[in-house]
Amino acid sequence: MIVEPVRAFADNYIWMILNNERSHCSIVDPGDAQPVIRWLEREGVEPVAILVTHHHGDHVGGIRELLSRFPGLEVYGPASERIPGITRSLEEGDFVQLDSLNLGFSVLDVPGHTAGHIAYLGEGALFCGDTLFAGGCGRVFDGTFQQLCASLKKIRALPEDTWVYCAHEYTVENLGFAKWVEPDNPDLLVRDDEDMARQEKGIPTVPSRLSLEKATNPFLRFDVPAVIQRAEEQSGRSLADTCEVFTVLRQWKDSEYD
Repeated sequence: MIVEPVRAFADNYIWMILNNERSHCSIVDPGDAQPVIRWLEREGVEPVAILVTHHHGDHVGGIRELLSRFPGLEVYGPASERIPGITRSLEEGDFVQLDSLNLGFSVLDVPGHTAGHIAYLGEGALFCGDTLFAGGCGRVFDGTFQQLCASLKKIRALPEDTWVYCAHEYTVENLGFAKWVEPDNPDLLVRDDEDMARQEKGIPTVPSRLSLEKATNPFLRFDVPAVIQRAEEQSGRSLADTCEVFTVLRQWKDSEYD
């Protein structure tokens, strides 16, 4: 499997999943059609499908134009969210078989950022939209903190060598908050330096390995004693479980960092 990013808006990544011959591709979360069309024309690649993770406009805004330009496209997306153009609605346990790419992806329900958010897992990669970011996680919009915590636990249980393809270039910003939580985490400090250097050179900081996220991302480290202590200091009370820790961290970032 070959995966290449197409940049959109200020910080979105639209992921292009190609077959080995680079003749066909699937498009993940096309919020804007124009950069996708330019990329397809430049690379001489034929799109066969669109994979959608959730309903936000910066992930679905390009679907109509792409369907107008490529009317045979299959459009896969979450069953419980209203997204125009979807031809196959998906939920946990479904499987997306892309025969022209010789690839397949299992569907995971990962609500929280939105109530019906899904992710696509296959070929050692996870396309997770805005559920998990490099160094962070999505805000809670029409889902709940409890849902997002459970979704992150589900992702954290995947193989550590899984490549995480999130949809935004937020990494350096996210690591700034991570340093508020764990200022003495040596893995985090190394990562911060490396990703800052990549960003300064215009090199994407994503995808990232799940093992790196587990070592440095506070929203996957809600059971680490130092993180629990920091969350309890922030909240001023004892926290009963890991999802309470997660919720304090997410609300802290929402209110004081973002």
